[in-house]
Amino acid sequence: MTPPRLTAADIACWVIKSRTPPEALLPGWQRGSTRELARCVRRSYRVELMQPGQRCVLWLSGREAPGVHAIGHLVSPVADPAELGPDEGEARVTTRLHLLTEPVPRPALLADPVFVAAEVLKMPAGSNPSYLSLPAWAALEEYLSPTDRQLAGW
Repeated sequence: MTPPRLTAADIACWVIKSRTPPEALLPGWQRGSTRELARCVRRSYRVELMQPGQRCVLWLSGREAPGVHAIGHLVSPVADPAELGPDEGEARVTTRLHLLTEPVPRPALLADPVFVAAEVLKMPAGSNPSYLSLPAWAALEEYLSPTDRQLAGW
């Protein structure tokens, strides 16, 4: 069964996944600091819904410290997939992310009765971008320090 097509109203926050730890994605990126990061996203209708200013999180996948490691916003639109040539590679989106002082671990989010329904937990091998619904985003905010939320512009 094909899941229903998302609309902008369904998305409270984008989830950008990586198997590479944040400190390796951007050498020198330290906990508590903010940096811009460009990430590949799969060419699909979802990229049309991604707009500058929307909230996003960086989710670390894999066995080593999986969970939410950074929070922030999209700073660029994704290039229109129809305008990208076949040799241009993947579509990319640029984010401005605050590296959390303490990541929110996947096991804590799996135990959360609201967040457990999030797509990133149900389909961990899915491609970028994933998303959080408003209830899942609100549940995540409970795990974030006020300082981290403020520094990320949340």
